[in-house]
Amino acid sequence: MKVFATFVILILFTMVTQAQTLKAVPYQDGKQQLNGLITANTGNNLPAVLILPAWKGIDNEARQAALNLEKAGYVAFIADIYGEGNIPAGNAEASKISAHYKNDYKAYQHRIELALATLKQQNRDNDKVAVIGYCFGGTGALETARAGFPVAGVVSVHGGLAKDASRENTAINTKILIEHPAEDRSVSKADYDGIIAEMNHANADWQIITYAHCGHTFTNPESPEYNEAMANRAWKHTLLFLAEVLK
Repeated sequence: MKVFATFVILILFTMVTQAQTLKAVPYQDGKQQLNGLITANTGNNLPAVLILPAWKGIDNEARQAALNLEKAGYVAFIADIYGEGNIPAGNAEASKISAHYKNDYKAYQHRIELALATLKQQNRDNDKVAVIGYCFGGTGALETARAGFPVAGVVSVHGGLAKDASRENTAINTKILIEHPAEDRSVSKADYDGIIAEMNHANADWQIITYAHCGHTFTNPESPEYNEAMANRAWKHTLLFLAEVLK
């Protein structure tokens, strides 16, 4: 009896594992190869979510978010912003390469646009798309909105909120959710006030939720700043937002 029960458990575990896999999707930016990951549920007429990862590239937080989105009924695609051969080994390299895309925002928007196009090629039966970004990717989520890409909504999770003062405010037609940790030392009061002014100038549909007692990377279980209770709330807020914009 125990052997049979163990056998059943192994079968169930195998079925869950097979259902919860991410498929590699190579795509190109000129000669630069990019390597994204997509959930296994394409072809089922489901809306999709593009995930923009944090400053070290595709990480466990992005992978887990994709699998959780699959469970919630969405196709999820994790973008590769940096490209093959450009994955930073540590914080110093991550700071340098992410700063390049923050400063050259058009290059960042271009890589996001390529990822959106790749996602739509992979998920042709449903054209509804939203974007979620973490940290550096949260900055990318806001750049998606600023670029006017055809997405239903964007979620910036502990993302950078600053924009170069020389850039003009543009029309923003997509809905925006910003999930902001109250004790994020990387975001100044001027940055916070600036994003609100920018959104209001654009007459955007925006919302900021601020999470108490949270440092910058509060949603990442691998971070010393992880706050489980607030991370769970933020995820629920994300799902509520997605259910609205992708309905």
